[in-house]
Amino acid sequence: MPIDRILGPLLILDDIADGQMHLAAIFVAPHGQTVPPLRVGDRDIPCQPLLGYTAAQLFRARFAVPTDAPSSYSWNGETYDLASDLTGDLRLAYASCNGEEHGDMDRDEDERNVMWAHLAEEHRRAPFALLLHGGDQVYADEATHGHPLSEDWPDKIPRDPLPHDIDDLRAHLREGFAARYIVQLQHPSYAWLVARVPALAQWDDHDICDGWGSLPRSRTYSPVGQCLFEVAKEATLAFQHGTVAGDLPARFTDPDAYHLGWQVEAPGLRLLGPDLRGERTRRQVMDEGGWQAVEAQAAADFQGRTLVMSSVPLLGPRLSILEALMVAVPKMQKYEDDLRDQWQSRAHRDSWRRMLTLMMQMQETDGQDVTILSGEIHLATRAEMAARNGQPLHQLVASGITHRPPPKGWALFLGALSRLGESPLPGHPIRIRRIPGQGLRYVADRNALVLERNGDDWQAVWHFETYGPSPALAI
Repeated sequence: MPIDRILGPLLILDDIADGQMHLAAIFVAPHGQTVPPLRVGDRDIPCQPLLGYTAAQLFRARFAVPTDAPSSYSWNGETYDLASDLTGDLRLAYASCNGEEHGDMDRDEDERNVMWAHLAEEHRRAPFALLLHGGDQVYADEATHGHPLSEDWPDKIPRDPLPHDIDDLRAHLREGFAARYIVQLQHPSYAWLVARVPALAQWDDHDICDGWGSLPRSRTYSPVGQCLFEVAKEATLAFQHGTVAGDLPARFTDPDAYHLGWQVEAPGLRLLGPDLRGERTRRQVMDEGGWQAVEAQAAADFQGRTLVMSSVPLLGPRLSILEALMVAVPKMQKYEDDLRDQWQSRAHRDSWRRMLTLMMQMQETDGQDVTILSGEIHLATRAEMAARNGQPLHQLVASGITHRPPPKGWALFLGALSRLGESPLPGHPIRIRRIPGQGLRYVADRNALVLERNGDDWQAVWHFETYGPSPALAI
């Protein structure tokens, strides 16, 4: 998708260290056009080439600002204010599911981005320090269309394609993935917000393809499947993390990028983003590298609030019942991959208990509170898991920043299923709770989440397209 102007800046948090926010500003420029430098204080920061596509060239400028005061940077005659004081009261925004499986690039821009416009207005009213992207930042499912090797993915794929055909597929997929990120940067409300609020992202399946990791190994480990994954990972690193393989910021726990898990620590606030997709198979959610990173984070000495991003909800109803029914009914078996994606799948129950045990280890440590942030289900909800210290582990689900909600009947069905309760760890029952102001446990409305710290107190507010902001929930 050729462009006729420079797009950006897209601001990404590289790391927090030594009292500074280390940031990357990403630009997309037409080929042959240079990007003017950023101005930070009295210094010019050059924009260097990062990654090339047929349609455009990505550039990056890296800079740092202090974490104990508001700051700003300038580019091309415009100044961008940053809410970079992380030492006191602050606001964070969380969003997921930014797109739809079919025809997303052809949707009416104003209809699609109504919640991004709302978050931009919220930032004008009271600025966000960070923007947390909880998965499915793009819906790349249709990027496989238009090439003979991947046109029928994942139902039909060639068994043994020739190397030059795979090279041609790679070129086709790279342009398809880049086009989806570039289109998003052309939307004014989104572009305005991401130029002023540094992003932290965690990917999920649609950033690769629908159901990645839960599809049969004959698909994901085929030459076509591996090509698709490599292209998706390259695009994710560039557009979501502002980097390329071999040049990962210090927040990543695996510098070789076998998994894309990360951690960031600010005064009284720690953010953890395990990679729940890059190492996933039908029998595992993470490989040992990912688990070791989470276990190290759970054992680390920390005082304050830990926000753990789980792209798939960690606390949920007894979906294994629904999974068993779907496997038994031939017409429903096509939805098996969707349920295999969930922590509650029968295939992942041991992994689920392992992760919940680590969350409890942190939650029951004196001086630490843990909150899970999740998306993926195109509904909003919340859940609690009982802890021995009397303070429940909270999970807040905000899903569907642009994805239109499923039928309300699905929300009613999940609410009914949740009444059965679930207790994968003895003595720690899980309960699905209503969002303040809502009559149902699951809310079928496009939404985003705002988290606020005032002193030592935290609260959460869901912002709905139809219902407006919810009453604040103390967490």
